[in-house]
Order: sequence, then C-alpha cells, then structure tokens
Amino acid sequence: MDTQMLAAGLAIGLGAIGPGIGIGLLVMGAMNAIGRNPEASGTIQTNMILGIVFTEAIAIYALVVALILKFV
Repeated sequence: MDTQMLAAGLAIGLGAIGPGIGIGLLVMGAMNAIGRNPEASGTIQTNMILGIVFTEAIAIYALVVALILKFV
C-alpha cells in the first residue's frame, strides 16, 4: 500500500514538471512575439491558448495515472 502512494506521488510530480516548463516557455515566446508585433496579438493569443490546452492535457494524463495507481 505504501509503495502505491509513492508511485502515485511520483507519477503526478514528475508528470507535472514537463507541462509546467512547457507552458512557461510557450507563454514567454508568445509575450516576446506580442511585444515585437502588437498587431498580431489576437492570433498569437489564440495559438498560445491552444498550445497551453494541449500541453496541460499531458498533466491531466499524469493525474489519471496517479489516481489509478492510488485506488486500484
């Protein structure tokens, strides 16, 4: 039982590091692009939000795996 909790903690912990870094880099690039070309901010913001959604899906998959490890 104790190893299941450790596995669940590692699954969500390590599974959230990648998306966290990815979202940070994505927003940084979008802010740089908007700063250089403010007229294109609508298109850049739309693409940024879409990229954030896809990146966050990876963290949700890690959460699902952690919950499976914890309760099964």
